[in-house]
Amino acid sequence: MNICRKKTSRRSNSKLIYYLFILALVSSCVSSKKTTYLQYYDSEEFSKPDSADLIYRIQSSDNLFIRVSTPDPRWSEMFNTIPVASATMSIGPQAVDLLSYPVQQDGTVDIPYLGPVEVAGHTLPEVKVILQEILDDYVSDAAITVKLVNNYVSILGEVRQPGRYPIYKEQLNVFQALAMAGDMGDFSNRYKVQIIRNTSDGSIVKEFDLTDIKIVDSEFFYILPNDVIYAQPFKGKFFQMSTFPYVLILSTVTTAILLYNVLQ
Repeated sequence: MNICRKKTSRRSNSKLIYYLFILALVSSCVSSKKTTYLQYYDSEEFSKPDSADLIYRIQSSDNLFIRVSTPDPRWSEMFNTIPVASATMSIGPQAVDLLSYPVQQDGTVDIPYLGPVEVAGHTLPEVKVILQEILDDYVSDAAITVKLVNNYVSILGEVRQPGRYPIYKEQLNVFQALAMAGDMGDFSNRYKVQIIRNTSDGSIVKEFDLTDIKIVDSEFFYILPNDVIYAQPFKGKFFQMSTFPYVLILSTVTTAILLYNVLQ
């Protein structure tokens, strides 16, 4: 009778170890459906964005690099009072103020000998035209360069390398931006990705599904300067194998059961 009870007890303990192992294995898995981008769903169509919505417009607190080049260096020196960055200069937050013109709260930049120039609400090409028209009163053969200094996207949350990344091209899409951060993590919720965007009417937050192929027709498919991308983790991430010490707990329980069987 005792021998039968011991065998039954051992079989029960073996089943318990088996179930614990299966539980840990299943809880650490994420299905391919949850990690696959651009799937076909029968969901509502996005309306294609207007091309004007994909162009960044200057806002207050932006920083602009403005350079005037003329055949006569005296004219160039007259308007270019801000130094040009050298190879040995570190481009940090303080250097940005030294090498660029800040856009004031009233939407203007103060350029030497030209005075305040309204730039807020305009695109970079439009600002270049505005400056060209003003400079024509002084010199007719000036070449103007206008660039946005604070041209960055911030990527936060469940990505492999969160951080602040410079944008070097026009119309950078959300997948290219995430690629700069090493892609989304295994336990990132691709159904709920958020973009925070500053507009003239204030900040807006848009949540969208990266697994739906219709995202390519969304107005938020392309990233604009100063956008913030936030990748949410799955709610159950805390209990995943990568963060919860299942291996330690399972090995401890297994060892205890084995010792119990030996002692019996």
